[in-house]
Amino acid sequence: MRSHLVERGYLEVETPMLHTIPGGASAKPFVTHHNTLDIDLYLRIAPELHLKRLLVGGLADKLFEINRCFRNEGISPRHNPEFTTLELYEAYVDYTAMMRLTEELVESVAEAVLGSLRINYGGTVIDLSPPWPRRSMAELVQAATGVDFLAFEDAETARRAPAALGASVTGGESWGQALEAAFAARVEDTLIQPTHVTGFPRDISPLAKADRADPRLAERFETYIYGWEIANAFSELTDPQDQRARFEAQMQARAAGDEEAQPLDEDYVTALEYGLPPCGGLGIGIDRLVMLLTDSPSIRDVITFPTLRPR
Repeated sequence: MRSHLVERGYLEVETPMLHTIPGGASAKPFVTHHNTLDIDLYLRIAPELHLKRLLVGGLADKLFEINRCFRNEGISPRHNPEFTTLELYEAYVDYTAMMRLTEELVESVAEAVLGSLRINYGGTVIDLSPPWPRRSMAELVQAATGVDFLAFEDAETARRAPAALGASVTGGESWGQALEAAFAARVEDTLIQPTHVTGFPRDISPLAKADRADPRLAERFETYIYGWEIANAFSELTDPQDQRARFEAQMQARAAGDEEAQPLDEDYVTALEYGLPPCGGLGIGIDRLVMLLTDSPSIRDVITFPTLRPR
């Protein structure tokens, strides 16, 4: 993956592991303390906001980082608290370019490692040959359940649907969270062959540009293979006023008990005021991709020292 990107003019960089604000993704962070400065610091949950600061600073128009992220969440065959990601940004493109790049990266890796674009995972043959289908989240949910979330005008109406579909909900979900819950419950596991899921709700995509056709949605996609999220990408939000409003909405959700909501990052908003060029961003989970390519049933099989409970 590194070679593929460097050959195409991407600059490899490193950004901090210790953050003063846990941002760039919706997740619960690990907290530590710096004694000399007497401040709490957070192991990074994503490098996104620092990488985009480098675009603002003009370091390069195309850059990437392959490194560790940390999320204080559950452990499962697909989740480890410490994991490896590729994250990249390219100026003057949008999320459709990131779809093509995702396909190119996975195609090149499969050819280099296995010599084939047809892999066998758990007895299922998966064809990685691009192009991959592009389906909107609402379209997929409607096809699976008959429920059209785009017809719901408010969150209260939307949040009644997931419960009826067997999804886990608390009753306080936004319109977008309700759609996401229905997708997770009824669609996610069925996406065996590579699929780009587009049309993510804007209210669960605080760093993504709003969809030009429907402001309820964002120019964002996630790529699924064997029912797993492999990649997450979007056209990056560059408007500082819109970004501040999105952060403030996240802070309200945080105050209401959502521990994964993103805090307001004043320094990042200031960077946007200087000017972030139009750009697309992409993150790929390296460990899950290695699982697929090696037919490994658990993420513990592809990490040399996975996090385990002490004896």
